[in-house]
Amino acid sequence: MLLYPFIEDAHGGRNVFNAFGIVVLVITTRMVRRTPGLAWVSASIAGPIIVLLALQMAFGMRELLPWSSALEALFYFYAAGSLIAYMMEDRRATSDELFAAGATFTLLAWAFTHLFVLIQALHPGTFAAAVNADAARTWTELNYLSFALLSSTGIGDVIPLTAHARALASVEMFVGLMYLAAVVARLIGFTVQGNK
Repeated sequence: MLLYPFIEDAHGGRNVFNAFGIVVLVITTRMVRRTPGLAWVSASIAGPIIVLLALQMAFGMRELLPWSSALEALFYFYAAGSLIAYMMEDRRATSDELFAAGATFTLLAWAFTHLFVLIQALHPGTFAAAVNADAARTWTELNYLSFALLSSTGIGDVIPLTAHARALASVEMFVGLMYLAAVVARLIGFTVQGNK
C-alpha cells in the first residue's frame, strides 16, 4: 500500500500495479486452500481476473476495468469469508489466526476499494476530494476511503457524492463494525482467556 502512490502516476505504473495484483491473486488463492473455503472457487474467480488484467497490461484496454474490479471485489470477499470461517472454526486463538485477522481486514478493504473503482467507472463523478474535485479518484484515494470507512476512523477528504456510493460506504462502515465486534473481539477474548 505504501508503494501505490509512487507507481500509480509513473509511466507503466498501471502495469506494475496490475502485475502486483496478479501476484496477490495467486498468493491469496493458495491461502484459501488452508481455510474451509474451496480453492477451486477462488481459482475460478482468479482465472478470469488474471486474463482481464493481462489484457489491460498488454493492450491498454481500460474498458475492462469495471469487469476486473467487479471480479476482484468478489474474489477478495470470498477470500475474506474463507479466512473468517477459518478463524471461527474453533474456540482458541492461535498466532496464525491473529495474523489472519489483519489479512482479512485488508482483503475486505481491497474488496470495497474495487467496488468503489467499479462504481466510479460506471458513473464518473461519483467521488470528490479537496484536490482536483472533478477528476476521477485514484486507487490510492479510494483505498484510503475504504480503510477509513472500514475502520470507522472517519471519511477524510474523499467523499461519496451519489446515492449508490453513499449506500456502499454505509455498508462498508457496517461491515467494519461487525468485523471488529464479532471476529476480532472474539479472537481477543480467546487470547485473554488462554493467558489465564
